[in-house]
Amino acid sequence: MRIIKLSLALMLALPVSYFSQENSGITLKGKELFGDIKARHIGPALMSGRIADLEMHPTNNKVMYVGTAGGGVWKSTNGGASFTPIFDEDNIQSIGTIAIDPSKPDQNIWVGTGETWVRNSVSVGDGIYKSVDGGQTWKNMGLEKSDRISSIIVNPKNSDEVWVGVLGSLWSDSDERGIYKTNDGGTTWQKVFGVDNKTGCSDLIIDPKNPSTMYASFWEFRRSPWSFSSGGEKSALYKSTDGGKTWNKIHNGFPGGKLGRIAIAVAPSNSNILYSVLETEKSETSGLYRSEDGGSSWKHLNSDFGLVVRPFYFSRIVVDPKNPDVVVKGGLFGSISRDGGKTFKNLGAMHSDIHDITFDNLDSDRMYVGTDGGVYRSWDGGNTLDIVRNLPVSQYYHVSLDNNEPYNIYGGLQDNGSWYGPSKGDGGVESRHWNRVGFGDGFRVVKHPTKNIIYSEMQGAENVWRYNLDTKEIVTVQPLPVKGDPKLRFNWNAPILTSLHQPDRFFVGSQFLHKSEDMGKTWTKISPDLTTNNKAKQNQENSGGLSKDNSGAENHCTIFTVAESPKNEKIIWAGTDDGNVQVTQNGGQTWNNVTANIPNLPKNTWVHHIEASSFAEGTAYAVFDGHNTGDYNTYVYKTKDFGKTWTSISTPDIKGFARNLQEDFKNEELLFLGTEKGLYITIDGGKNWSHFTNNMPNVAIHYIDLHPKTNDLVMATHGRGIIILDDISVLRQITPEVLAKDVHFFDTSDAMMEEKSSYGGNASELEFVGENPSTNAKIVYYLKKRHVLGKMDLEVQDMNGKKITSLNAGKQKGINVVDWNFTTKTPKIAAAKTLAYGGFTPLRVSAGTYKIVMNKGKDVYAKNIVVKNDPKSKITLEDRKQQANLAQTLFDMNENLAYKVYELDETLKTLDELEKKDRSFTKIKNDFQKQKEKMVITTGDNYVGSAEPLLREKLATLYASIASQFAAPTNSQLQNFETVKDLYDTSLKELEQLNSKNRKKIEDKAKSENIPFVIKTKDEFING
Repeated sequence: MRIIKLSLALMLALPVSYFSQENSGITLKGKELFGDIKARHIGPALMSGRIADLEMHPTNNKVMYVGTAGGGVWKSTNGGASFTPIFDEDNIQSIGTIAIDPSKPDQNIWVGTGETWVRNSVSVGDGIYKSVDGGQTWKNMGLEKSDRISSIIVNPKNSDEVWVGVLGSLWSDSDERGIYKTNDGGTTWQKVFGVDNKTGCSDLIIDPKNPSTMYASFWEFRRSPWSFSSGGEKSALYKSTDGGKTWNKIHNGFPGGKLGRIAIAVAPSNSNILYSVLETEKSETSGLYRSEDGGSSWKHLNSDFGLVVRPFYFSRIVVDPKNPDVVVKGGLFGSISRDGGKTFKNLGAMHSDIHDITFDNLDSDRMYVGTDGGVYRSWDGGNTLDIVRNLPVSQYYHVSLDNNEPYNIYGGLQDNGSWYGPSKGDGGVESRHWNRVGFGDGFRVVKHPTKNIIYSEMQGAENVWRYNLDTKEIVTVQPLPVKGDPKLRFNWNAPILTSLHQPDRFFVGSQFLHKSEDMGKTWTKISPDLTTNNKAKQNQENSGGLSKDNSGAENHCTIFTVAESPKNEKIIWAGTDDGNVQVTQNGGQTWNNVTANIPNLPKNTWVHHIEASSFAEGTAYAVFDGHNTGDYNTYVYKTKDFGKTWTSISTPDIKGFARNLQEDFKNEELLFLGTEKGLYITIDGGKNWSHFTNNMPNVAIHYIDLHPKTNDLVMATHGRGIIILDDISVLRQITPEVLAKDVHFFDTSDAMMEEKSSYGGNASELEFVGENPSTNAKIVYYLKKRHVLGKMDLEVQDMNGKKITSLNAGKQKGINVVDWNFTTKTPKIAAAKTLAYGGFTPLRVSAGTYKIVMNKGKDVYAKNIVVKNDPKSKITLEDRKQQANLAQTLFDMNENLAYKVYELDETLKTLDELEKKDRSFTKIKNDFQKQKEKMVITTGDNYVGSAEPLLREKLATLYASIASQFAAPTNSQLQNFETVKDLYDTSLKELEQLNSKNRKKIEDKAKSENIPFVIKTKDEFING
C-alpha cells in the first residue's frame, strides 16, 4: 500500500499564465471535466414567462403540454395544476409549436422549435423533434435550418404522415420557408409548397373531420435591428383538398392589396365554419372574417382593437371544440365571442399579451391561456383566471449582485418588471422572497455599492428609477435632453451601471455616455456620439409594416454596453448596437474607436458585451452578436493593448451566437461564455471551450455575473430564470499538471457549520421553490479515469486517524463532489413498538481539522479539511463544549440501553422456548416482560394510539433535542437529564438484578434442552 498526500503546493506555485500560447490547452470536455458540478435553479415563477403554445391531450384532460418562448417544453399530468420540464436534455429551449399524435397521444409528441411570436428578443430553433414515449426522450428529426416552426399536423389516421409549416428566419431571407411533409415518421422530408424566401407559413391547420382538407396562411415579414415589416403582396390564405398536394388561395370576401399576418381556425364541431383574422392595409378592413362554406366565401364581422392590435405578436384564434359560435382571439387582453364573432369581450383579469388559448376537450368551461406572464387556468369559460405557480420560465435580460449575506440577485424581465431576491431563503427561494423594483419590460437593475438604494430601468430608459429601500422614496433620474441636445437615443435595453471606484457615480448610455456624480441628480455627457449615427437606421416611427409598431424596441444607433476598468477609473469601454467599440483612457475627455482593429468581424455587428479585465488595464473582452442580421456565428475577442490589436478566442467548440462573457477574478484563463444554446467554459483562456450541461439546459443566457465573495456564477437566462453555479473556485485550479494525476483533491474553502433555521417552506406543493445551495462540507476531487474494479471508499478521520464516518465516494471520470454534513453516525436505539426520532439524529462534530481518506485499490489518498463554526453565531466555545459533551453522553446511554434491551429480548425469546417445556419459567418470563414494559413502549401505532413515553423514548427525545442544537443545554434540559438518568440507572439496576437472579438458571436449562442462547458482545451488536 502506498500513501499519497495531495496538496496544492505545486499547483498554487504555478503562475496564472501557466497556459502559454505554445501549448494546446486543456481539451477535456463536458461531463468528463465538470463531473458532479451542477447548476442550481432558483426561478422565479412568481413572474413567469412568455408562453408560445398550449396543447391538450385529445382524450385525457389530465394531460397537457406547454411550449415556452425560451424555457423548453413542460408537461402536466394533473390537469394543469403543476408542470414538469421534459425537453431539457441537449435540446434548444425556444419552442414554436407542439403537436400530439391523435392516434397515439400517449406515445408520439412532436415539437417544432423556434418561437413564432417574433418580437425583437426571440430566440431561434434548430428543427423538429419527436418523442415516442410521451416526452421522456427526444430525437431531432431534421429541418435543422427551419429557424422557427409554426405548425405541425399529424394525420389522425396515419402516424407516419406529418405536415410541418415552417415560418423561417426572422432576420434574413430563408429558402426553408414553406410546408413540408414526411411519409415515414420524420426520417425524410419533402417540401410540398412554398411561396418565396421572404414569405413563410405562419399557420397550418387540418379539417378535423377530413384530413385531406388543410388550410395554410403565408406571411411576408422581416425584422432588422432597427425596423420591422409585416405584410406584402405574397401574404395569403390557402386551402388544399388533396392532402397538401395542391394549394389555392381562398380570398373571396377579403380586401385587395397587401396582407400581413393571417390567423386561421376551423370549428371542430362544424368544419364548414372558419374564422380568420386579417392584417390589411386599412384599419376598417382588418379584423375578424367568418366563412360558413369552408372558405369559399368570407364575411367581415369585427374590427375591435383587441382583434387587430399587434398582429405579428397576437395571431392565434381558437374555437370551442363543442360550440362553433364560441371563438377566442389572442391579443393584448384576449377576446372572447359567444355569438359567432359579432361581439367580443375581454377575458378575465390576468397578465397581458395573450398568445394562445386552449379548451379542455371534455369540458369547454375549462380553459388554459398562455401569456407573456405564464399560464392561466379558468374553470368558468374565461371569466376568472388563476395563474400556474410552478412554471419558472422567466426571461431575464440582465443580472447583478450585492454583498449581503445571503447575497441578493437583481434583474429585469421581459414584460414582467424588475425584481430582486435572495440567493437562498428559509425553506428555499420562494415567491414571497422576491421584491418588485420596476415596471414594464424590466432590464438592468443595479444596487448602489454602499447605500440601500437600487437603480432600475424600463424599456428604452423610458424610466430610470432610484429607489431608497429604507425610505421607500422613488425618484426618476434618467438623463433628459437639455438645450442644444439632439434627441437622445436609448436602446430598448439601455446600459446603466454604478462605478467600481466612486460609489455615488452612475452611468447611463444613450448615443452618448452620461455620468452623474450624485446618483442621478445631475448629469454630464462625457462622450460625443459614439455610434455610427446612421440616419437610415433611425426611422422607428415608421416601423411595423402594415400595422405601425413603434414600441421603442427598434431604437438603434445606441450604446448597448459600458464597462469601467476595475484597475483604473479613467478607462471606460463602450460598445454600440451598430458595431462600434470605443475606449477612453482619460475619463471621457477623448475616445478612440477601435472597431477597425478587430479581425474577421462583419461590419456593424452588434457589440453585445464588453468585459474589462481585472488583471491589466489594457485588457478587455468583446462579445459580438450578429444573429439579428442572420449571422449565427460566434464572435468573442480579447485585447491586451486597449484595442490596438484583438485576438479571436471563439472556437468551433461553441455552438450558438454569444451574448455575454464573464472573466474569473483570480484566474485569467478561466472564462464563462453565455450563448443562445447555454453555458460554455474555458479553463485555458479560450483555446478550448466546453459546454456545461449538468442540470443546465440549452437555454439562452443573456448575462452572467460572478460573486466576489462566494465565487458563485449567476446566470440571467431568457427562459429559465436565474441559474447558479455555486462556488466555481475549483475550476480555477485545473491545470495540465492536475489532469495528469490519477487522483487529485482540490482545495476548497473552509467548511462552515451554518446555524440555520429549520423554519420556512411556506409554499404550497403547487408552487415552484428555488433550490438552496448545500451547506455541507464539500470534498472535491478529480479522477483521471472512472473507477470500475476493486475497492474504493471515502472516510472522514480525526487527526489521530480515528474513523469519524464513511462517505459514498464518487467514482466517475472528471470532477467528483462528495458532501459531508458534519455528522458522525446515528445512535443505535433500543428496539420497541414505536419509532424514536433520536435514532435519526446523528452526532455533529466540533470545529477543527479533519482528514479525508480515500482508499482506492491499493492506494490511499489523503486531504485535510477545516471545519469552522458559523461566524454569525453568538454561542461561546464553552457552551459548544457543554452541548457536545452532553450529546455524547446521551448518545452512549442510548446505545447502552439498546444493547441491554437486545439482551432482554434475546432472554425473552429463550424463555418462550423454555416455558413450553417447563411452566416454572412462566413467572421468570413475566418478570422480564414487566421489566421491558417499564423500559420501552410495547404497544401503539406511532401516532395517536401510542402509549406514554418510557425510558427509551425519554432518553432518545432528550438526545435528539441536545444533539440537534448548537447552544449549551438549557437548565430545563439539564434538569430533565437528571430525571432521565435516574430512571435509566434504576431501570438498568433492576434489569441487572433480574439477570443476577435468573441468568444462570436460564443458561443451564437452555443448555440441557439444546436451546440456543447466545448473546452478542456489545461491540458485535453496535457495529453489526
